[in-house]
Amino acid sequence: MDALTIISQEHSNMWRLATALDQVASDMQAGAPLEPAFFEAALDYISQFVDHMHHPKEDDFLFRLLRLRSAEAAEVLDALEADHRQGPHNLTQLRAKLNAAAQGQLPIAELAVAINRYTDVLKGHIKTEEKHVLPLARKALLPQDWAEIDQAFLNHSDPVFGDQAKAEFRELFHRIVSLAPDSIGMGASVDGLPVASVVAQQPVLLQVQGLESCYGRIKALKGINLEVRRGETVALVGANGAGKTTFLRAVSGVQPISAGSIHFDGEDISKLRSDKRMRRGICQSPEGRQVFGPLTIEDNLRLGAYTQPKHQVAGDMEKIFAMFPVLKEKRALPAGTLSGGQQQMLAIGRALMGRPSLLLLDEPSMGLAPLLVEEVFNVIKTLKAQGMTILLVEQNAFAALAIADRGYVLETGSVTLTGTGQELINNEQVRAAYLGM
Repeated sequence: MDALTIISQEHSNMWRLATALDQVASDMQAGAPLEPAFFEAALDYISQFVDHMHHPKEDDFLFRLLRLRSAEAAEVLDALEADHRQGPHNLTQLRAKLNAAAQGQLPIAELAVAINRYTDVLKGHIKTEEKHVLPLARKALLPQDWAEIDQAFLNHSDPVFGDQAKAEFRELFHRIVSLAPDSIGMGASVDGLPVASVVAQQPVLLQVQGLESCYGRIKALKGINLEVRRGETVALVGANGAGKTTFLRAVSGVQPISAGSIHFDGEDISKLRSDKRMRRGICQSPEGRQVFGPLTIEDNLRLGAYTQPKHQVAGDMEKIFAMFPVLKEKRALPAGTLSGGQQQMLAIGRALMGRPSLLLLDEPSMGLAPLLVEEVFNVIKTLKAQGMTILLVEQNAFAALAIADRGYVLETGSVTLTGTGQELINNEQVRAAYLGM
């Protein structure tokens, strides 16, 4: 069933691209200028990869064999294959509207609506395959079917999915990344490659070397070395008093450092004030939420966006409300009237309003009921899927490492272990100390 892994990875990549298109379209509706080069690169990728390679491969192998093995598959496959046939026509129409808008012959708002409609169809198609087709394939297909399907998807001499094709589409995707607005976070996945290998190819966004920080005579951080690559989710786990919060405060500039250096996006920011770090894209959701209780929810969110152009604020606030509907319901109420879980949502939303290049999350699950913990981590998973770069400090080590690309274990101000999230979960020392296993 290796082919299903490839298909799901490609779905993830397409979903991220669709989400990016949606966000840029929303920005345009809020007054942002049209970026024709970005859209042309994105539509090229969809045309050449999705419509001419991904979909035909499914039709010719997965869907064909599934029709033979399952009578119940026909109805859903008929609809999906109709989408496949219609895809190039829909894309041609969208290109025509893009060209018309670029020449001033079509209102940009109308183009934005067309883009949203197109991505809605694409996302709906992906959901149908993931929820209905792939589970049915796992149940109905025979070993000889999987041998044929896997051979088709894994054959490196195949001109569709061979090494040359992969290089071509990796280049196309990188072109989209380079042209995308900074705020949409397109840097975490390339043409369906496994996340770990893709992240390793990304440039280092945050690099900390030999970092030390003190409270009076007490050295809280002792020579920490840590890096976060663009598009990566990195977890920092450890017991109370290990120095996790101090480390985040040092990165954001609130806590002074006594030795070492912090480089962000290639720039040494070790001596930069915290407000200037925030303007460069380092936004933090602090431990204990620290919302402004007397101010309304809306005003708290506006404060998070004080470095952003005013024309973006309303659109960004609606995105936060879509992510946290309860905040929209109570938008005019003082933040101090919210429950602990709702205040945590507000603190994360306030940080996101700054359109972070690096999002610092400090103990987002602290003091929350289990269901709310799950909801908060679902939001983090969504942000990760969108390609946001996240540094997550969390006492709930299992939950943090389960979604992290990499992790660091901090003990009394020093890093004692590092590895991928899964490696640390499986590490006996970590399991005994932090996972209760």
